[in-house]
Amino acid sequence: MRGIHFILPALTFVFLVSCSEEVVHQQPNIVLIISDDQSWTDYSFLGHEHIRTPRIDQLAAEGLTFTQGYTTAPLCRPALASMATGLYPHQHGAYGNDPINPGEKQVYGTEWLIQRAEINEPIMAGIEKISSLADLLGEAGYISLQTGKWWEGHYSRGGFSQGMTHGNPALGGRHGDDGLEIGREGLDVIFDFMNEAQETETPFFVWYAPFMPHAPHNPPDSLRDKYLPLAPTPAVANYWAMCEWFDITCGELMDYIDQKELSENTLFVYVTDNGWIQDPDRPNRYAPRSKRAPYDMGIRTPIIYRWKGVIEPEMDETSLSSSIDIATTILGICGIQPTEEMQGINVLDREIRKGRDAIFAETYAHDFSTLDSSLYYRIIVTNPWKLILPDTVNQPDRIPELYNLEDDPHEWNNQADAHPEIVAELVLRLEEWWNEE
Repeated sequence: MRGIHFILPALTFVFLVSCSEEVVHQQPNIVLIISDDQSWTDYSFLGHEHIRTPRIDQLAAEGLTFTQGYTTAPLCRPALASMATGLYPHQHGAYGNDPINPGEKQVYGTEWLIQRAEINEPIMAGIEKISSLADLLGEAGYISLQTGKWWEGHYSRGGFSQGMTHGNPALGGRHGDDGLEIGREGLDVIFDFMNEAQETETPFFVWYAPFMPHAPHNPPDSLRDKYLPLAPTPAVANYWAMCEWFDITCGELMDYIDQKELSENTLFVYVTDNGWIQDPDRPNRYAPRSKRAPYDMGIRTPIIYRWKGVIEPEMDETSLSSSIDIATTILGICGIQPTEEMQGINVLDREIRKGRDAIFAETYAHDFSTLDSSLYYRIIVTNPWKLILPDTVNQPDRIPELYNLEDDPHEWNNQADAHPEIVAELVLRLEEWWNEE
């Protein structure tokens, strides 16, 4: 059953922006930009010494920007499904990237993909039944376009009215197929869609989740050559160059919106799916404590909401924000009631934002089956404490890890033994969250 929801009247609405001034606007166009495999440190506006990201820096300067943002999982499929549905992985069911395949087919070959799709079908069907962000926007009159990464089969299963991903395993469908061309091979698909929407005077929603800076790290030679003298190894240089190449594509989207005179009626949202530390000696491979790991280099991300002239620019370095909020916040801005099941808050509501004192994330096996057999870690982040709680069955050799992120932002000093009372309190809060109806 899809969730119960309500659409507030008409295309004109009133809401409170960050500065608490009341404004009236038509529902904005929405561009959701999702970086793929990029750590929260790897932006020039967040202090990276070498990586240049001037266009994302611009979004951050012009928007409501949370530097203490987190994704719901350190892996792309569960993280993306959370953005689409407003639910945590343990609720939407896509715990990892691939369901465990009992066969002996060649991994990623056609026969393997077909077998994977058969095992994966109940999970995709379950997500299809959820009232997604694209579903609810569509009911309010939006047209939507999926591009880039998408794991849940054909784009229409996520509620998108148009898209690039066909999801056919016989033709390579797994995590985006034709959609993975976006960004790396231009943005014409998005520009054509925007033109169609503008001609019909229809509000639009774009899901821009390119395969960037994700491996393969094969940036243009000009960018690679720029970073080779600065990086410790060629593998790192290629990754840094990919971050800037991705930033350039974000700028192309922003410029097109400007050229079409749509900037004052377009909401940009920025987030990444999971973190990445480039292995210095192995091209296209991540180092430990990043992707798939419960540490901040795996789950932390800047989160940005920019709507020129409506959302007051603010660099919020203290509030805890999560990608679980994206669906709820976008729907709130558009005057649409989120479903009762959606877990996030509307981050434009300053009082609710101030009242939040914890956010949550979870980590599973890459190749998963049931929740009980695939769960690795549950995570709670407060200010300043973060607890990583291993599953006692699936991670029996791991111990709880408690970090003071204010003093130890890269999580090297486990303080669980020194503060058992804090561990006990945070475990209780984790259990309460986990068991909520």
